[in-house]
Amino acid sequence: MAVYQYRCVDHGLLEVARPIGTAADREPCPDCASFAPRVFTTPQLSFGSAANRALLDRTECTADEPAVVSAVPSRRTPPQVATNPALARLPRP
Repeated sequence: MAVYQYRCVDHGLLEVARPIGTAADREPCPDCASFAPRVFTTPQLSFGSAANRALLDRTECTADEPAVVSAVPSRRTPPQVATNPALARLPRP
C-alpha cells in the first residue's frame, strides 16, 4: 500500500492509502466533500530502518565519489584459516 496526499483548499492536506498505481487525480475531502487535487511528494524513504537508510546513503555516495585505489597494496594479507574442521575440506583458491 502506498500513501497518497491530496490538498483540500479549505482543510489542507489529507492522506489516502491505496494500492500502488491506483490513486485518483482527485479525492473527496472527508470534511467538506469537495474534490482535492493530488499533491506529488517525494517517497517517504526516511521512515525506513536506520540500516536501510545508511545503505541507501552509501550507495548514493558511490555514484559521485567512488572509492578509488591510488596505489597497489604493499603486501598481501595471509589467507584466513578456517577454525571449523568441516570447512577445512573445502577447495582453496
